[in-house]
Amino acid sequence: MDVHATLDAPCGADQLFAYVNDLAQYPLWMDLLHRVEPSGTGEPAWHVELRARVGPFARSKRLRMRRTVHDPAAHRVVFERAEADGRTHSPWVLRAEVLEDDGTSVLHMHLHYGGALWTAGVLERVLADQITNGRKRLTELVRSTH
Repeated sequence: MDVHATLDAPCGADQLFAYVNDLAQYPLWMDLLHRVEPSGTGEPAWHVELRARVGPFARSKRLRMRRTVHDPAAHRVVFERAEADGRTHSPWVLRAEVLEDDGTSVLHMHLHYGGALWTAGVLERVLADQITNGRKRLTELVRSTH
């Protein structure tokens, strides 16, 4: 599964990038990331709990995500699943890039998931709702700090 999303933001690229280059910032604007904690390994990695409601049911998934690309000058970051248990796991890759144009910014995000956590389009529907809500909340955050 591959999901692409964009956001036009009324701020500079540095300000917007501050909300996407550190997974600990995501719960401020993305409810799907229920809990994010540093991994404590000294590397840029986080333990992430994803949680979503689908009708009366709730699903959750715990992942260890590591920042594999961090280019603040280009406003580009990539997080990839990197479990520390030695087993093979389905890939999760989140890429974010912020482009600035005349004092405003555009955030481009891409999520790749290679597993079967939810089937029959459930994850896609959950993500669509999360993206809509996340756009609103992230825009409010950058406006309030602009």
